[in-house]
Amino acid sequence: MATAETNVLDLRRTVTVVAAANLAYFGVEFAVALAIGSVSLFADSIDFLEDASVNLLILLAFNWRPKARARLGMALAAILLAPTLATLWTAWNKLGAIAPPAPLPLTLAGLGALMVNLSCAFLLARHRKSRGSLSRAAFLSARNDAVANIAITAGGLFTVLVPTAWPDLLIGLSIAALNAGAAREVWEAARLEYANAVP
Repeated sequence: MATAETNVLDLRRTVTVVAAANLAYFGVEFAVALAIGSVSLFADSIDFLEDASVNLLILLAFNWRPKARARLGMALAAILLAPTLATLWTAWNKLGAIAPPAPLPLTLAGLGALMVNLSCAFLLARHRKSRGSLSRAAFLSARNDAVANIAITAGGLFTVLVPTAWPDLLIGLSIAALNAGAAREVWEAARLEYANAVP
């Protein structure tokens, strides 16, 4: 029992650190995205805000009954779709005036985001199955963001060589697809939890 309590306390501390890191870097990346007109950074910054929200909701739901936690997991699946919709809207607007973002800020912001997300994914990896769909949602968000940040950094480096907006736009749309896939995984895990939960 002591071990279970220790695990819960450790998970709470981890989720708190992850939520704070995501909220802090959201401000950094959002500001850079607006300054250079980057679709991929905009998508990723909104995703940082979503990750912070997911982790704060997980903190609130720690002592809830299994069915209530499963319902929250289904709600989190919908939250995971928010960055997808925001990115699609931004990409649509960008098509009207395609211009490449400044490659150096894009690359540096992508590298910074990668460091934050790899750290968060590493912290959350050992807890990804400990609280069902909730901890799975947090882990998937951090993991997907790390993959996206590698693509953003590569896109920034490519833009140095070939000044075009297309890599940024395509990476932004890929991030949207990644988030949609994570939302589906969390939804399915939450539905299974709900079906198996004791009333």
